[in-house]
Amino acid sequence: SYFGDKSSYAENASTVNLTSSSSAPGLNSTCIGKTPLSSTRSVCRSHTPLMGYSVTSSSAVSAHTTASVIVAVVEGRGLARGEVGMASIDLKNPEVILSQFADNTTYAKVITKLKILTPLEIIMSNTACDAGNATKLFSLITEHFKNVTFTTVQRKYFNETKGLEYIEQLCASEFGTVFMEVQSKYYCLAAVAALLKYVEFIQNSVYAPKSLKVRFQGSEKTAMIDSSSAQNLELVTNNRDSRNGHTLFGVLNYTKTPGGSRRLRSNILEPLVDAETINTRLDCVQELLQDEEMFFGLQAVISKFLDTEQLLSVLVQIPKQDTVKTAESKITNLIYLKHTLELVEPLKAALRNCSTPLLKAYYSSLEDSRFEIILEKITTVINDDTRYTKGCLNMRTQKCYAVKPNVNEFLDIARRTYTEIVDDIAGLITQLAEKYNLPMRTSFSSARGFFIQMNADCSILPDGQLPSEFTKITKMKNTYSFTSADLIKMNERCQESLREIYHMTYLIVCKLLNEIYEYIHCLYKLSDIVSMLDMLLSFAHACTLSDYVRPEFTDTLAIKQGWHPILEKIAVEKPVSNNTYLTEGSSFVIITGPNMSGKSTYLKQIALCQIMAQIGSYVPAEYCSFRIAEQIFTRIGMDDDIETNASTFMKEMKEITYIIQNANDKSLIIIDELGRGTSAEEGIGICYAACEYLLSLKAFTLFATHFLELCHIDALYPNVENYHFEVQHVRSSASGNEKIAYTYKLSKGYTEEKNYGLKAAEVSSLPPSIILDAREITNHIARQILHRQKSTPETMKQRVVYHLAIRLVQTARNSRLDPDSLRIYLKGLKKKYEANCPALGPSDKQQ
Repeated sequence: SYFGDKSSYAENASTVNLTSSSSAPGLNSTCIGKTPLSSTRSVCRSHTPLMGYSVTSSSAVSAHTTASVIVAVVEGRGLARGEVGMASIDLKNPEVILSQFADNTTYAKVITKLKILTPLEIIMSNTACDAGNATKLFSLITEHFKNVTFTTVQRKYFNETKGLEYIEQLCASEFGTVFMEVQSKYYCLAAVAALLKYVEFIQNSVYAPKSLKVRFQGSEKTAMIDSSSAQNLELVTNNRDSRNGHTLFGVLNYTKTPGGSRRLRSNILEPLVDAETINTRLDCVQELLQDEEMFFGLQAVISKFLDTEQLLSVLVQIPKQDTVKTAESKITNLIYLKHTLELVEPLKAALRNCSTPLLKAYYSSLEDSRFEIILEKITTVINDDTRYTKGCLNMRTQKCYAVKPNVNEFLDIARRTYTEIVDDIAGLITQLAEKYNLPMRTSFSSARGFFIQMNADCSILPDGQLPSEFTKITKMKNTYSFTSADLIKMNERCQESLREIYHMTYLIVCKLLNEIYEYIHCLYKLSDIVSMLDMLLSFAHACTLSDYVRPEFTDTLAIKQGWHPILEKIAVEKPVSNNTYLTEGSSFVIITGPNMSGKSTYLKQIALCQIMAQIGSYVPAEYCSFRIAEQIFTRIGMDDDIETNASTFMKEMKEITYIIQNANDKSLIIIDELGRGTSAEEGIGICYAACEYLLSLKAFTLFATHFLELCHIDALYPNVENYHFEVQHVRSSASGNEKIAYTYKLSKGYTEEKNYGLKAAEVSSLPPSIILDAREITNHIARQILHRQKSTPETMKQRVVYHLAIRLVQTARNSRLDPDSLRIYLKGLKKKYEANCPALGPSDKQQ
């Protein structure tokens, strides 16, 4: 443990002095994090430095990978409160991401970014959580991330000058332009200073000069999906079972590498907003679908790549202490590096005949001479046939004999000694098998070293027991595993010989790494290429399994016969397809229908299709066009969750408040069942007021409701459209009772099923007199409301004129019709206008 003796920790928060050769005196850490067993006791987690390819942590595990990101967050003070700086680094990936942005009092951007990062640990200034005076940002973060370790360090370590120095010293030359981007962004610089100081301490190593990828990530280049919406839509985690793959990530994830999987996940949570970049990706997917040879060729090569990002992370770290484990890790990673570089030529060959700009750019990047230079330097020292292999004994052999003979005389002697010991072990086990006439064989595991295994029934053993010479006996079914005193001693000799070999090999490897450090930055480029190609191949693969189509990007959201991509994977039959149409002239759609008629599924389907389009994937539909959404908000209700209580109502109010505070005219807003946590009168009032506010934003909004009174808002707002899910009434021949059959088809207008609550009551055991009274009262109230909301000819005329004007503006903006086709289209618009507009006078027709 790098935190010393855990027995001395205080009950609620522990303050300890971090001491290491690199840390300045007085760097204090207060760690706050609840253990799974207790909600009151807070403890500090001990840290294990990342060695090789594993990191030990007791943090929360995300749906797909173990958390390995450390984030530093700092907020401005005084007049600068609300200006937030963030810096993060993945312990498996040597990339520092800097962010700085202004946030509102809900700190929605901060929480969303942290949710996407799924941090192992969050670092903040000790002044942010002073006893009794914690900042709102600190309180909100600790509330949302209860299973994440919080570490506070003294405010002096959030030093923007030191942060800028770190970037100058550590940023690889390829990414040097970031210096110009961040030199005046003081808060993200302060965050990176504290972050890198802390990471150097817990890793017990420093990053090599000019070795890190550093980039500034503003919040304007990707769409914002808040964590609640990501959960509602089941983007990366299934709500019923976190291990279940029935998510959007599961639908699209056919990636072959960890880097590709990580890239897909981050893209789903933060879709692109630049149509040009999205179309560039779509061009690649289209080419991969049309060229099978390229698709299968690329897939075969990509599947052989290891975790390139994690490999880089280990290569660029310089350990402060040389241990056997450090030595073994460096040797392993040099073998992985050789394996990775040997795949560059096959990857180029697979891309040789590509035609799309992005794939051509990747091909050009792979022609970088540094790949060949590094590989040549490696092969002057490392055996040509040394390669990554599966199996711990095979890999151990590769490490032992990685360096060519005659490079180091003492290394050659140590390897001969090791070989002799291994031969002696095999000979010993053969002798024991002959001595006892038992079918023994040599086995190996990283934990036990060499041991003996035997498949045998206990009936062939004398007295049903193994001879007393054997110890540490375990049995699983008819397989015995055991060892002997002599074998234990020989294993110790073997380990001692290995330590010698690793030490001498490590010295050679370190010298080699020092020679190739100046060229190693090309691997950042390779890592980016591999992860992107892996994701694009995954999109193409998903298309081959379903009838997806390429999306277009306009100022209209139009989906012809689209279906729910996740439901398609679960359902026995293909889901029912439906159309969607939102444009400036009909930007607000109200959807009605009985419970379980398909409203929630349809709403989620629209959001999922929008996200798929904005990450560069094809979409489940016959045709689709999308307006780029800068934010995607969802408030999804549950048909079976109709309990009315204060907590349900407050949750609804928080969600709708968040949407109202953050939405704009480029948002896609999806609201389902708002106002069901309170009385009908209050629910209708809140829904009506919320609808009017959202209408003023001109965002694309889909609003599902059981309050049919809302359907009449179209009389006041011409950009409101009503749709409903159809149901059929089927009368049972046996009982004579009428039942509802769900069609899951969306139709124009609002539902005719105005009294489906009464229909449910009819099949219950309520007395007929009560049902009759309820129906009369309902009809009376409905007549009063209809009379008040009824549209006048004037309002209907205004609505038709509004829609005609919007269609004409759209035609002027987007039409690609030739003059004759355009003339026919405009005549059609005129006929539709004349047919729909009531009481047209001569002057109207003339217009």
